[in-house]
Amino acid sequence: MWRGAAGSLRRAWGVPGRPWSSGGSAASDPRGAPSCWNCGGQRASVGGDALFCSACRALQPPSPEPDFFRLMDCGRSFTVDVRKLQHRYQQLQRQVHPDNFSQKSQTERDFSEQHSTLVNEAYRTLLTPISRGLYLLKLHGMEIPEGTDSSMDMEFLGEIMEVNEKLAEAHNEAATEEIGAFVRAKQKELTEDLARAFEQGDLQKAMKLLGKMKYFSNLDEKVKIKKTST
Repeated sequence: MWRGAAGSLRRAWGVPGRPWSSGGSAASDPRGAPSCWNCGGQRASVGGDALFCSACRALQPPSPEPDFFRLMDCGRSFTVDVRKLQHRYQQLQRQVHPDNFSQKSQTERDFSEQHSTLVNEAYRTLLTPISRGLYLLKLHGMEIPEGTDSSMDMEFLGEIMEVNEKLAEAHNEAATEEIGAFVRAKQKELTEDLARAFEQGDLQKAMKLLGKMKYFSNLDEKVKIKKTST
């Protein structure tokens, strides 16, 4: 999809006669921000995002390297105001939803699709603690490699194995719910520990905690599936 988006950006910014310098920065903006693809004017910032041109009001392309925290008007922090996040999501979707651009040019229709997809992805990423934490790590150049169970301490892996066994042996709703309550309590505890780790700037500890949260997230999904079958 982003290959198509890149093509749209090249077509939009490559219009002959637009004030675009060979170095890739807009001649009309001394700060280096790109000029409007439609009229060549200087973009204006709307709510922190250069969504529309201040002169012709044409929808502008999304950033090729977006920062989800900036896009959703959040500080780059693990602690997020969920209500504010939801409000920002609704606000952005009202502005960029493809239905609003059905009578616009193909370029703006393409941009609205890209913006809408990006806003959805940013919202989903920042909404849940585990995806938000993983994204924060990624912004710091750190990721949790797949298939690295050997990095987990044996006591923790033994605990996960025990919960899995109990879940497999649970044959009624009450037993399944008891395991579910335990899993949710562990998720809450790990989330609180993770918040402190990020506050203290301890990214190595945050990475270990997120690794553990992945296991409990999988257990939570298994509990939900089990509930539908008991």
